[in-house]
Amino acid sequence: MNPATSIPNVPLNNGVAMPQLGFGVFQVPDDETTAAVTSALEAGYRSIDTAAVYGNETGVGRALASSGIAREDLFVTTKLWNSASETWTRDNVLREFDASLDKLGLDHVDLYLIHWPRAVRDDYLAIWKAFGEINESGRAKAIGVSNFQPEHVRRAIDATGVVPAVNQIELHPNFQQAEVRAFHAEHNIVTEAWAPLGQGKGLLGNATIGKLAEKHGKTPAQVVLRWHLQLGNVVIPKSATPSRIRENFDVFGFELDADDMAAIAALDNGTRLGPDPDTFDA
Repeated sequence: MNPATSIPNVPLNNGVAMPQLGFGVFQVPDDETTAAVTSALEAGYRSIDTAAVYGNETGVGRALASSGIAREDLFVTTKLWNSASETWTRDNVLREFDASLDKLGLDHVDLYLIHWPRAVRDDYLAIWKAFGEINESGRAKAIGVSNFQPEHVRRAIDATGVVPAVNQIELHPNFQQAEVRAFHAEHNIVTEAWAPLGQGKGLLGNATIGKLAEKHGKTPAQVVLRWHLQLGNVVIPKSATPSRIRENFDVFGFELDADDMAAIAALDNGTRLGPDPDTFDA
């Protein structure tokens, strides 16, 4: 059996199916990205998450082109880096989207995200309207946001009537974002977790996670990824190491019980590792 068939799909609010487990390439240099994505595709991943600011869309594109995998069997996400260096008019958004497609070597992406709300500049509504146009053209099968707080999402919906399909947010056992996830559930928005393993900053050495790993005969990373999947999150672990890429994919052959899930729920301490979406601007 093709290992890719073991990945469950999550239905987005426009009917598009998104694999619940994907592969992220944050902080992977472009010249290493092709090999990393190739390893991921060989392991069975079919969803690849990149972004303009990562500087590795070209490396992703090379791996996709040489994979031999049919385009319809791939799910490709990239993101608009809506930096302060631009005034985000419709034309600028379309230009940046075209540049991403060119680097990826694709005629469409499956999901296009606004990378940050940058609420202090208050220009995400203009960007979101342009995203709606891109979606209607079919060049992005679905559109969404990243790092948006509920008030940002609510304002975008009120202004345009278009509900994001996905909000990609920092989410891991130490920062579980229950209120944001509840808002997403209310509005039929898929929660996608970045830094799902806590960026290697102590989470995987936690004693509770270690005991659960021993209980199930799995690694700490596999336990945390399984927790995400059972919560219903889409998750995009990142690694450039082939053995770890395969390990992170092997999370479908076991299940955490209610006590396991409760033990991980108790690890939530509000520790945010990345920037605060209400104040971040760069």
